[in-house]
Amino acid sequence: MTPEELLAARDRIVPDVVAGGLRVLFCGINPSLMTGATGHHFAHPGNRFWPVLHLSGFTPRQLKPSEQDELLTHGLGITNVVARATARADELSTAEFREGGELLSAKVEQFGPSWLAVVGVTAYRTAFGERRAQIGPQERTIGGANVWVLPNPSGLNAHWTVRTMAEEFARLRTAVGQGTSAPPAPGRCTPEIP
Repeated sequence: MTPEELLAARDRIVPDVVAGGLRVLFCGINPSLMTGATGHHFAHPGNRFWPVLHLSGFTPRQLKPSEQDELLTHGLGITNVVARATARADELSTAEFREGGELLSAKVEQFGPSWLAVVGVTAYRTAFGERRAQIGPQERTIGGANVWVLPNPSGLNAHWTVRTMAEEFARLRTAVGQGTSAPPAPGRCTPEIP
């Protein structure tokens, strides 16, 4: 992909991968330029979402970003807090995050997933005004769904390895399988780049 093609993807909207009654609706921060250019969520080669999703047991094999629609057969979907593609998440304003939180709440209410999994604690804190939120299950529900905050799978988030992210995703998968809200893990910190 050329730099020009990537720049042309700025502000593109990438359609959600969503259906009614999902087990988990994963929610990214916003599409990267690579995602905007390809139309495939978490498409940047350095993003660890797809390997982590498989290693945590959500998918039987590692899907490629171009196979994102297969998530629906596993009761999974993808959306974003902010819909427009940017080079970096820090290009988004607080107002965009808050508006995105309102739109996300309505989307969750419309489609009725059991769980909303926001990948990025800073995005969750900003979108929903939960300044003290930590990685893990949240006390609140959004649009009727249980909420779990996961680490941001971006390659820029060096505080989390593929293994530690997969462990956290697996905690969510276990809670989803049990149909309950899991308690926070004792002593779990929130290592994430703001």
